[in-house]
Amino acid sequence: MKEGIHPKYEVVKVVCACGNEFETRSTNKKLKVEICAACHPFYTGKQKLMDTAGRVDKFNRKYNRKPTE
Repeated sequence: MKEGIHPKYEVVKVVCACGNEFETRSTNKKLKVEICAACHPFYTGKQKLMDTAGRVDKFNRKYNRKPTE
């Protein structure tokens, strides 16, 4: 690799909109994100399915699945 053409890869602090902070490595000085693993519904288990026109119910009936709450 050539010397002097690559950006510095440093430890930076990532700040989420929910207030969660963690460190990672990046070429940017500071990172701000809107959503992280601490507040994302998929990772927290608070994900809700939006039933538009009965599609979720139709899928559950078709495959004999119990409805999720």
